[in-house]
Amino acid sequence: MPAFKKDKLRSNLRLAMSRFKLLEKKKTEQAMKARKEIADYIKADRIERARIRVEHIVREDYMVEAYEVLETYCDLILARFSLLDTMEYCEESLLTPVSTLIWAEPRVSADVQEMKEVSLQLSKKFGKKFAEMAITNQSEQVNPKVMHRMGLNIPPRRLVESYMKEIAKNYNVDYEPDESAFLDEDEPVNEKDFLPRPDDEPRSGPNPPYNPGPPGNGSGLYNPQNLPHPPSHNPQNAYPPNPGPSLPPYSSNPNPEPLPYPQQPGGMPQPQQQEQGGFDFPAVPTMNPVANDRDLDYDDLAERFKRLKEKK
Repeated sequence: MPAFKKDKLRSNLRLAMSRFKLLEKKKTEQAMKARKEIADYIKADRIERARIRVEHIVREDYMVEAYEVLETYCDLILARFSLLDTMEYCEESLLTPVSTLIWAEPRVSADVQEMKEVSLQLSKKFGKKFAEMAITNQSEQVNPKVMHRMGLNIPPRRLVESYMKEIAKNYNVDYEPDESAFLDEDEPVNEKDFLPRPDDEPRSGPNPPYNPGPPGNGSGLYNPQNLPHPPSHNPQNAYPPNPGPSLPPYSSNPNPEPLPYPQQPGGMPQPQQQEQGGFDFPAVPTMNPVANDRDLDYDDLAERFKRLKEKK
């Protein structure tokens, strides 16, 4: 088998992404135009003809969804191209994208010719046996949504009736759907998962599985009586164990009496001293001057100044 060419694979992946985008836009526009034609068939009471046209629209919508997944896988391989190039085997995170692209190549190569080269280069990279297992899905790595959307099965009647009901509603046409179509299936149809959406509205994935509740109650339904009861409350084990000393009672008097302060001779209040073990702050100084132990002798001072002048 010829050697693997990474540059050729990279360029064809980018071209395939562009081609997928163009096909998605083209098929979406064609489906929107066909809806007006179906509304005219319903209005003219040509119900069987309208159902045939609806089946075609359903297949086109399925194909657009498959193209979106394939385009995403091409982008993913390009983002991890260095990982794909350096490893001799297919890394686990790339198994589904690579297998899906190889499996879808015969089904989309008529519209996206670049997929032939993409599938060929991936087969050269990982071997002929890997490519054969991907084409037949023996490894079960192919995306199941892509397999379903690109399958050749006829759309279910319930889905066709849901499309016709929604189209008639959008174009203000009276239509009574066939109720027997909804009784043929075990599960009711979820119109939000199948009906087309505008381009600016994201598509929703599959609905989450129903959770019947905790097992062991026999009926499979949630029963609160089977749940374990919480332990009884014990005040001794409550948190916190020691709430601390109790606070003094709250006084509702809006004008409480001021705290008494001892008065000093100078008129400045002085706070009470702290008890033993507290902080001992210095006393507040008074405004009155403090007298010396002895009175000043003015005569003596005058005699000293006189002597100093004589020395000069």
